[in-house]
Amino acid sequence: MDFRLKVFFTVATRLSFTKAATELFITQPAVSKHIQELEEEYKVKLFDRNGSKISLTHAGEQLVKHAKNIFEIYREIDFEMSSLIKEQHGMLRLGASTTISQYIIPPLLARFHQEMQGVKVILRNGNTEQIENALLNKEIEIGIVEGQSKNKAIKYTPFLKDELVLVCNRANPLVDKGEITKEDLVQLRFLMREQGSGTLEVIEHALKPLKIKMAELIVEMQLGSTESIKSYLMNSNCVAFISIHAIEKELKNNELVILDVDNLIIERYFYIIGLQGKTNALSDLFIKNITKHYNLKL
Repeated sequence: MDFRLKVFFTVATRLSFTKAATELFITQPAVSKHIQELEEEYKVKLFDRNGSKISLTHAGEQLVKHAKNIFEIYREIDFEMSSLIKEQHGMLRLGASTTISQYIIPPLLARFHQEMQGVKVILRNGNTEQIENALLNKEIEIGIVEGQSKNKAIKYTPFLKDELVLVCNRANPLVDKGEITKEDLVQLRFLMREQGSGTLEVIEHALKPLKIKMAELIVEMQLGSTESIKSYLMNSNCVAFISIHAIEKELKNNELVILDVDNLIIERYFYIIGLQGKTNALSDLFIKNITKHYNLKL
C-alpha cells in the first residue's frame, strides 16, 4: 500500500495535518512532505489552505473516491490470502443505527470476536440515514438499520423482527386508563427521535391506516437516542414509541409500562444492508456468523 495515499486519506478524513500526524504516529512536517509529493506527482493541488483550515479541492475529492476503492481491495486481499492458510484476518467496518448498536449488536460482536479473533471490527453508530450514507460513501462495508428507505443502490435483507410499543413511566395516569384510542393519541405529548431516524419512518407509516399524520401529534421533544428518550420519560408524563428490545430492563424493574393502543401494532424488521452487486468474503463471514444465532436463512 502506498503510504503517501494513506497519509492523504487520513488528512482528507480529519481535515487536519496535526490530527493526521497524531493518528499515523509521524511528524506534521512528514505529513506535509507526503502531501506535497502527491501534489507534485499528479501536478494538481489536493487541498485548499486558508490559514489553519484546509478543505479538499475537486481533485482531492476525486482522489478520496479512488483511495476508498483501493483500500477496500487491500482489505479483501488481506482477508482472502489469510483464508488460504485457514486464518481469518482483516478489518470489517460495520455501521449500525442507534437502537441496534445499543441493544442488539454488542453481544453478537462479542460472540463473533470469540470465534474470529483475527478480525478487527470497527463499529460506527448513527441513525439509519447516516448509516446508509456511510455505506454509499464506502466508509463501511456493511450496515444494520431500523428503517427501509428503499434506496435502489442498497440491498436490504431482513435480519431480526422487532416491535415498537407505546410506553410511559409507571406513575403516569395513563397506566390506569386501559386501552389508548385513536382520539387519545392526538392528545398525548410525545417524545420522538430526530429526522433521519428509521424509527420515525416506521411510526409514520404505521399511523397511516389510522389516518393520523405525524404533524397531528403533539411532540414535546425530539431526542437523538433511545437512552435519552427513556431518561426523559422517567421524569415526565410524556409517551414514546420504543423498540421492545430497548426496554427489557425497564419493564423488568417496573420503571416503564407498555400502553395498549386500539388497532395499532407496529412491527418491523431490522435490515442488513450492503451495496447492490457488491460483496466480499469478510462481510459474508460476518453475516453468516450473526444470523446463525437467530437461526435465520438469508
